[in-house]
Amino acid sequence: MMQLNIVDETSPLKAVILGTAKSCGPIPSPDEAYDPKSLEHILAGTYPKEADMIMEMDAFAKVFQKYGVEVYRPEVLQDCNQIFARDIAFVIEDKLFHANILPDREREFVAIHEVLDKIDPNKIIRPPEEVHIEGGDVMPWNDHIFIGTYTGPDYPDYITARTNKEAVEYIRQMFPHKTVKSFELRKSNTDPKENALHLDCCFQPVGKDKAILHRNGFLLEEEYQWLVDYFGKDNVFEINKDEMYQMFSNVFSISPDVVVSEKGFTRLNNWLREQGFTVEEIPYAEIAKQEGLLRCSTMPLIRE
Repeated sequence: MMQLNIVDETSPLKAVILGTAKSCGPIPSPDEAYDPKSLEHILAGTYPKEADMIMEMDAFAKVFQKYGVEVYRPEVLQDCNQIFARDIAFVIEDKLFHANILPDREREFVAIHEVLDKIDPNKIIRPPEEVHIEGGDVMPWNDHIFIGTYTGPDYPDYITARTNKEAVEYIRQMFPHKTVKSFELRKSNTDPKENALHLDCCFQPVGKDKAILHRNGFLLEEEYQWLVDYFGKDNVFEINKDEMYQMFSNVFSISPDVVVSEKGFTRLNNWLREQGFTVEEIPYAEIAKQEGLLRCSTMPLIRE
């Protein structure tokens, strides 16, 4: 049996699910778009091509190979976008949570059966129906669990609001020994520069004590400030609205010293190197057009 273990975002990675871009289906119609960035590219005729996205994901897989990480891929479903493995499930400690996501994405979860079959069924947990939660909003960080949420009364109006207040309470109950800290995110169905789809679209820890942050992604100034104080101002790399739109905070850590990043993120990648990180640069700008990047397309199973 596989012993799951995830307590943070950066410890040395041993096993991961990487999504797949194969057979991801025709270009969606505007009314099928799940987020404003995809909609923008559908309308502009610049929606990414399958072949380009397969190439980008292969480059990601090669980096994992280089570092000896065991990589699982979902079973390929016909005409189904299975790129974003982080949406369908996430691991905290030794439990895998089956996310309650948009109903037509349910079969994506079934497609990771190769991994599910290796896990003790008692460790695979389906939250109750009223709990809406996606892995992009959930960040274990040692004795904390950070969660992005939106609790406004207009929650049902936002297709971009993926994690509700019931989810925050649920994770609190599941992990009473952890400090669960939630953050209200800015949501927009129409403007990708004013929308933090998930917490990892405006914040991510790197290394042991550093973070990438975008102030405007947070609805409440004091919650943003809490993170600045927690990591320390000198340890925070602040990204602007355009960089948030390009998904600068959605990099992925293979270890405390190694970060996989998009090759076009020059300002960020230079900063990371100045901080002593090894930066593995890969092309991922086509996948970014769907408002997801490196963290979104991975689902870590085991870290040391």
